[in-house]
This record gives sequence, C-alpha cells and structure tokens, in this order.
Amino acid sequence: MSDLLTSDNAATTRAQTIVEKLLHTGTVAVEELAAEFGVSVATIRRDLTELEQQGWLRRTHGGAVPREPLLYEPFRYNSSFHEQIDRNLSEKRRIGLAAAGLIQTGEMISLTAGTTTTQVTRSLRPGSNVTVITNTVNVAMELSHRDDVRVFVTGGFLTGSWFSVVGPATVQALSQFFVDKLFIGVNGIDAQKGLTSLHPEEAAVIQVMVRQAKRCIVVADHTKLGTVATSLICPATDVHQIITDTGATEAQVAPFRALGIDVMLV
Repeated sequence: MSDLLTSDNAATTRAQTIVEKLLHTGTVAVEELAAEFGVSVATIRRDLTELEQQGWLRRTHGGAVPREPLLYEPFRYNSSFHEQIDRNLSEKRRIGLAAAGLIQTGEMISLTAGTTTTQVTRSLRPGSNVTVITNTVNVAMELSHRDDVRVFVTGGFLTGSWFSVVGPATVQALSQFFVDKLFIGVNGIDAQKGLTSLHPEEAAVIQVMVRQAKRCIVVADHTKLGTVATSLICPATDVHQIITDTGATEAQVAPFRALGIDVMLV
C-alpha cells in the first residue's frame, strides 16, 4: 500500500485502519466507519473506492469485503475448498495480523502453503518493502497488486488444490536464499513429535525453508497443537515462536514453553 490513498495523513491513517479492520473482521460498513472516524459517509465511500482501485478490497452495498484473487475463481463452487478456507477463520485472521506485525521493513521472509499463511500474506503492512520467497502460487497471486512487495516464486511441480509447488527444482531454488523470518503452516505440531505435514513432498520443501531461516515462526490455530500428521518436517526445537489463538489451553501450550519456545496467544 505504498500508494495508499492520496494526500493528507488523515486519509492515509483511515485507509490503513480500514484495511486492518477488514482483515480482522472480514467486512466493513460505510456508516460505522464514518461514525468511527468522524467524517462524512461520502468521504468513506471515496476512501473505499480508491482502495478498491488499488486492489485492497471489493466494494459491496453499504461497505466492503476482502479482495479475493482471480486465481480462486475456479474454486468458487468447490465446497471442500471453501470449508477449509473458512474453518476457524476469525482465529486465522488474528494470527495473520499478529504474525505480519513481527515483520520489519525491508526484511526477506518466506511463507509455506496453508490457509493461515495466506492470512499472514493478506496482513502485510502497507509500505512493508519486503521480499517474499514462496513455493505457493496463491501467495504470489495475493501479492500481485503490491508495489511495495517483491515476490520470488520457485519452480517445481504444482500439486494438490493448495497451489503448492514441490520437487527437486523447488528445493534447489529455496536453497539459494537466506531469509530473516519463515512463517510455517502445519497440519500438526507436537512438542515431542515435532512439526508434521500430511504430504511428504511438502514436508521435504519446508525442511529446506527451515534450514535457510534465521527465525522460524509457526502460525497455527489451536486445533493443530498436539496433533501429529504423517510426515515429519522438523523437531519442535527448531521453532523459535508459535502464534496461535486464545482457544489454546494451558495444557496445549505448556509443553512448547517448556522447550523455550515463545508462544503468542491472539
């Protein structure tokens, strides 16, 4: 959002707040925004129109909703796809915003495939000026309208319905980059069994990403804690931080804290 709205600081502040509110709640209303900012309805409508033109949202009658990339159009009527996107959606939005808040201007980051890492992508702050390394086509598409984000997408074999790219070419490409932060989506994370995936080829790719990162951050809602999937990614001790939601119990997070892992509840 380097070109976020137009002129004065107030307009820029409104725009940033609108985008963050939209990411958090999934919808905004013109009347409520006007009351919150103490401006006219016409002003908010202009704000939303310009944000829509910049690709940040989609206008609706009386408000706006998040922009959905055209990449998802073939899956619009796929109930299985949308079920996974929508599962624990409010928790994933909070996790995404918290994770994006850890990213510093100018950093190089990487993101694995997953619905929660997609929320991290959507929550990248305006003017981030970051470089994103990813093996996930939808992450690249989510960022295609961002002038302030540079994106590198690996080659490889496209697999499954999650737009993930895997295989030797993917591993080779990822080995060329050292990143400041890696955000990892998992099928399960257990203090003893480690991080796991349902797909061995995906696990192999993430293993390389872990080795290349200064700081590894798992983004996972509470249902993933204590869960063990079929393919090992890495031991839990390779992780520096876990960001999860407040639905996690003390029994779920205590084993990770005992390992010295920082656990953030949002």
